[in-house]
Amino acid sequence: MLTKLKQRVQTWLTSTATLFHNLGLTPNHVSILGIIFAALAAVAYSQWHFNPLLLILAPVLMLISGLFDALDGVIARIYGEATSFGGFFDSLLDRYADAFILCGIILGGLTEVSWGLAALMGSLLVSYARARAEAAGVKMESVGLAERAERIVLLALASFLSYVWIDALNWGILVLAIVTNLTVIQRAIYFRKASQ
Repeated sequence: MLTKLKQRVQTWLTSTATLFHNLGLTPNHVSILGIIFAALAAVAYSQWHFNPLLLILAPVLMLISGLFDALDGVIARIYGEATSFGGFFDSLLDRYADAFILCGIILGGLTEVSWGLAALMGSLLVSYARARAEAAGVKMESVGLAERAERIVLLALASFLSYVWIDALNWGILVLAIVTNLTVIQRAIYFRKASQ
């Protein structure tokens, strides 16, 4: 079942990437769109007190940002537009996107500050651990519980639930803090074994 779902998602991403490419968008353009939507999500999270419907809008904007993050790589691969700078730029903007969204949640008072900061540190270090390991020649894809896609899905689910149960996002951030930091530990252990 998951294999069929993955195939459908890949097919959809490929057709959407074709549409974006035909519109003249490069992978870097799509990466920039992703960070813009992440920043808008952060603003929505931070301002939810003014309108609780922002608790629905924020995760939608975050999911759109995640979609653009997936699409930039698909466009680059399909159309032979992958560059070293593009990979660096995408990764850099992804870290900003993660930080924007988590800071928006913290500033909006939707989580305990300490839990939010732990989730922020864990999210950044998951990505750093992968980048550092792969620079040393050890592949880290699929190592650990909380890669970026899983983190976005977890935050989106907790966010949608928070519209009817405001503490849902607080607890979702705690879970995120735990799983991200566990992922860092998993990657450290994996790297130690793989590099010996």
